[in-house]
Amino acid sequence: MNASQDVVIHIEHLTKHYGKVVALNDLNLDVYRGEIFGYLGPNGAGKTTTIRILLDLIRPTAGRATIFGLDVHRDSVRLHQRLGNLPGELALWEHLTGWELVRYLGGLRGGVDERYVGELAERLDLDMTRKVKTYSSGMKRKLGLIQALMHRPDLLILDEPTNGLDPLVQQTFYKLMDEVRDEGRTVFMSSHNLPEVEHICDRVGILRQGHLKAVERIGDLKKVRFRWMTLRTDDHVDPAAFEALEGVSDVTTHNGTVRFKVSGELDPVIKTAARYHVVDMSYEEPSLEEIFLTYYGGEEQQ
Repeated sequence: MNASQDVVIHIEHLTKHYGKVVALNDLNLDVYRGEIFGYLGPNGAGKTTTIRILLDLIRPTAGRATIFGLDVHRDSVRLHQRLGNLPGELALWEHLTGWELVRYLGGLRGGVDERYVGELAERLDLDMTRKVKTYSSGMKRKLGLIQALMHRPDLLILDEPTNGLDPLVQQTFYKLMDEVRDEGRTVFMSSHNLPEVEHICDRVGILRQGHLKAVERIGDLKKVRFRWMTLRTDDHVDPAAFEALEGVSDVTTHNGTVRFKVSGELDPVIKTAARYHVVDMSYEEPSLEEIFLTYYGGEEQQ
């Protein structure tokens, strides 16, 4: 169990109403030092509302949030010295070059380590001498990452950080996040890219219509929901034998191979499989995307 001093973000009964619309409903969450926390949910689930409250851009209807033990509203100026932020919708001064923008923002903080900025630009393959108005959307995203990372903040708050980045740059981003974690710093990131979240995050929270439906470590979340099993036999398999089992669904058969989803205990499955001559058996954990869909039931496609 993490000690209380290791709690970086503490959210307590956080609620936000926009008129009759409830964007967040009684949200409770702790994010710990040295972890990458993935915040998941479709558009309208409340992710960006949460981030804006943490950054003191909007105020909650009820509840409170602290970062490093400091109130996000009362102590916002002190907190912003220790935060790095990449918003989902990035607005940059188009008439400046990348270097001019970074130096301006760095000057507001009292200076910037230009050698480190140059290293970030090289790793992200960004020409900082060009004007922002000549940048593609992916290049602007790279510049947004540089300005979020350049002062080595204790907490990074990132909203869809890899939108518009090509796969090679995404790999560089993953390495940068690993380095942030290894240095004991913390990342809170929202994302629609579930393979990305599965790859780099330590824990995830799944948000649905302003309600936090689950907070789990990636490995634990995958284990508690369901798993896939595939049996290869020398016999003709009657799919009804497996379909009749409690916790078994999505049964398919082909040429003696049967594949199905299992929720719950495996004992009934093993006893049913023993009726056949099993040549091979494989066992797969579900992907994070499959788990995510169990919480939404296709609702995100609407």
